[in-house]
Amino acid sequence: MPANFAPSSSELLRFSPELILSGAGTLLMILDPFFGKKMPKLFGHLSIVAFILAIFGALAANGDAGPAFSNLLIVDGFATFFRILVLVIGILAVLASYRYLDRENSETSEYHALMLFSVAGQCLMVASNDLIMIFIGLEISSIASYILAGYLRDDKRNNESALKYFLLGSFATGFFLYGIAITYGITASTKLNVIATALNAPGVSLPMIGFAVALMLVGLGFKISGAPFQMWAPDVYQGAPAPVSAFMATAPKAAAFAILLRIFMTSFQQSATLWEPFIWISALASMTIGNFGALTQTNLKRMLAYSSIAHAGYLLVAVAARSEFGTAAAMFYLAAYALMNIGAFGVIIHISGKGEKHVQISDLAGLAQKQPVTAALLTVFLLSLIGVPLTGGFFGKFYIFHAALKANLVWLSVLGLLNSAVAAYYYLRLLVVMYMQEPGEVTNSLEPLTPGLSAALVLPAIGTFFLGILPGAVLTFARSAAIFTR
Repeated sequence: MPANFAPSSSELLRFSPELILSGAGTLLMILDPFFGKKMPKLFGHLSIVAFILAIFGALAANGDAGPAFSNLLIVDGFATFFRILVLVIGILAVLASYRYLDRENSETSEYHALMLFSVAGQCLMVASNDLIMIFIGLEISSIASYILAGYLRDDKRNNESALKYFLLGSFATGFFLYGIAITYGITASTKLNVIATALNAPGVSLPMIGFAVALMLVGLGFKISGAPFQMWAPDVYQGAPAPVSAFMATAPKAAAFAILLRIFMTSFQQSATLWEPFIWISALASMTIGNFGALTQTNLKRMLAYSSIAHAGYLLVAVAARSEFGTAAAMFYLAAYALMNIGAFGVIIHISGKGEKHVQISDLAGLAQKQPVTAALLTVFLLSLIGVPLTGGFFGKFYIFHAALKANLVWLSVLGLLNSAVAAYYYLRLLVVMYMQEPGEVTNSLEPLTPGLSAALVLPAIGTFFLGILPGAVLTFARSAAIFTR
C-alpha cells in the first residue's frame, strides 16, 4: 500500500473502539467450536472485556481528538460521549442477558458477537462526519439488531418481531439513503461540513433541500421510534427477547439521536425553518401517542415500548430548541434514559420466567414483600422515568424544557409537562401493584437475583442517583461536547 494511503497511528487510535469490538466479535465466533459447549458463559465474559477495552480506546482517542481517514470520521467530545454511552449500555445488556440465556438454554457466541457488532456500528455512526459513513454504521448496527430480535428461532414471537423490524427498518433506511442521494446532488458532497457550506451558498434550491430533509427525517424518525414512525416499537419490543428489547430501546435510539443532532445541527442548521416544524409536530405527537398508548397496556414490555415513544418526544423537544444547550440537554437525557430504561427491563427479565410467560403488570403483585430490594430498584427507575427530584430523569426533563423555554417554545413545553403528568399515572400504577397487593403465584416462586442481573440493576440505579444528585459533571461535559468540531 502506498505510504500516503497508509493510516497513521492517530487515525488507528481514533478508530480503535470499532476495531476492538469488530475483532472481539470475530474472535467469539472462532472460539465457539472449541468452547461453546464446555464454557458457554465465556463469551459473555469476553464481550464485557471487549466493551471495557473499547471504553478505554474511546477515552484514549478523545485525548488525541481530530479527524481521521480524510475527514470521514471525527473524534470530538460529542462522539466520545455517545461512544461511551452505547458501550456502557452494551455492558449492562450483557450482564442482564446471563440469566435469560441460561434459562432459555441459548447461551452461544452468536448472541454476544451480534451485540458487539451492533455497538460497533453505533460507535461508527456517532463518530462519522460523512453521510455515507453514517449509513454504513447504521446498517452494521441495524442488521445485527434485526437478527437479535429473532434470536430465539423457535419462538414465533421472536420471528414476528424480527420480520417486522427488518421489513419496516429496511424501508426506513431506503428513505434515509434517498435523502443522502438528493443532498449529494445538491451539494456534490456527503461530508457534513462541506454540505453546511454548500447549503449557505446563493441559488440553492430550497424545495429540494426540504425534500432531502424530509426523506432523512423519515429514516431517522423510524430509528428513534418517533411519531408518526413509531408503530413498529410495541410489537417488536414485546416479541423480541427481553434483554434485546432493553438493548434496542436504549443503544440504537441513543446513536440515532446522536446522528440526528450531528446532521441537523451542522449541515442543515441554516435551513432550520424547513425542518423545525416537523420536529415540533413529531415531538408533540410522540409524547401524546406514547403516554396515552401506555395508559391502556397490561403487558410490561408494551408499556415500556410506548413509554420509549414518549421519551423520544421529550428528546425531540430538545432538538427543536436548536441550541447548544438543547443539544447538551438531549445528551444528558439520553444518558439518564438509558440507565433507567435498561434497569426497568432488567426487572422484567427477572420476573418473566422461561418463555417469558410472566410479563403482565399483575405479575408484579406483592414484589415488595417477597423481594424488597428488587422492588426498591424498580421504584428508583420508575420515579426517574416520571421525573421525580434526586433522580436523573428529573434533571433530564428540567434541562430539556429549560432549553425549550429559552428557544421560546412555550406551548411545546407546556404540552410536554402535561404529558409528563399523564405518564405519572401508568408508572405509579406499577408501584401500587408492587407495594399494595398481595403476592401472587409469580412473585411467590421467584428465585433470587443472580450476580449478573444484580449488577445490571444496581449499576443503573447508582448512575440514576448520580445524575440526579450531581448532574453538573455530565452536563458540563455535554455542553462542551455540543460545540461540534467542523
